[in-house]
Amino acid sequence: MKEGISMREFAKEKLGLFPTPMHYLPNMSKALGTNVWIKRDDLCGVALGGNKVRKLEYLLADAKAKGYDLVMTTGQAQSNHAMLTAACAKRMGLDCILVLKERGITSRKGNQILNYLMNAEVRFVDTDSYDEIYDEMDRIAESMGRKVYKIPCGGSNALGSLGYMDCMKEVAESGQKFEHIVCACGSGGTAAGTILGAKMYMPETHVMCSMVDSDPFDVIVPELMKEAVELIEEDMEIPVPDLVDMCGPGYSIPSEEGNEAIAMMMELEGIVLDTCYTGKAFAGLVKRARAGEYKPEDNVLFVHSGGAGGLFAQDWENL
Repeated sequence: MKEGISMREFAKEKLGLFPTPMHYLPNMSKALGTNVWIKRDDLCGVALGGNKVRKLEYLLADAKAKGYDLVMTTGQAQSNHAMLTAACAKRMGLDCILVLKERGITSRKGNQILNYLMNAEVRFVDTDSYDEIYDEMDRIAESMGRKVYKIPCGGSNALGSLGYMDCMKEVAESGQKFEHIVCACGSGGTAAGTILGAKMYMPETHVMCSMVDSDPFDVIVPELMKEAVELIEEDMEIPVPDLVDMCGPGYSIPSEEGNEAIAMMMELEGIVLDTCYTGKAFAGLVKRARAGEYKPEDNVLFVHSGGAGGLFAQDWENL
């Protein structure tokens, strides 16, 4: 394992229970004809868990270090990132306002139940423009006479990406070798951190990212990697990401392949995936396994990035 970088110069708040578990999936391995493992970031100890907690350890620590006591973030109505931001901010004693797109299921279902239970302040805006949403955050903060620390959608910036370099370091330190790693790509930060972390700590391991949105991730992910490398002042070549389109009918809209993967994981291993991220991401792994792209002796790691709350917002009788 390459020693990699030191993160000591970056402020970091302990929010999750890391390292998260990692284990073998015997029934799934038999079904797919290769050795399938899972990294359980859904079990990180905040709400229903998820990848955003790793990012928030850096982002909220940065907010606190810079003297902010008000944070805002955004996403769609069932955003797991937004819910976890509110939960982590409350744990740290920071005020948090969620400025969410009025898209998806806005009623008290799924993650909106969790937002309600934690008394999170949620404001819906009828726009798809993040620039307009960030302007609205400024207006809200100005009306309160306060300064706001704005966290981008998904916590996906260079600083947030460090969280998934940490994750790959955990995997490398386990001693288990992997030929392949598969993760979701919804806003780009987890993908960027996973690819960079794997290159740093497990250079022989190939990373594939299942795209669950239609954004130009062939541009977004390399740019995030470039910014992260500049942030940590590491001299390394930016890898070309392996991105597979698993978006289906659209972001946060259930897909046939994703629903099959959700049912398969639940039936064979008793593990819950979600319709927005992990179901589609695991469907990408299933697709490649069925295409014979993984050898029987290969070890393939799936990064479970959480999001189960959104599963219970769906009307399953009509899916």
